[in-house]
Amino acid sequence: MMMIASRKLGVHPEECLMVGDRMDTDIVGGLEAGMKTALVLSGVTKLDMLNEFPYRPDYVFNDVGEIEFAQL
Repeated sequence: MMMIASRKLGVHPEECLMVGDRMDTDIVGGLEAGMKTALVLSGVTKLDMLNEFPYRPDYVFNDVGEIEFAQL
């Protein structure tokens, strides 16, 4: 799905940022597609759950509003 989206947008996956609230779908999908990833903690995955996964997002934010001010 992420690869199709990047093709439709006409950008390379490495130029994209996958933002999601689930490590097991959004973040792993973005990583597998070659995208940078941002986990937002305002949804399903919470900070204390990160150690349950063998992979890590590139960025972690409390909510999507923090992304606007981040130096990505």
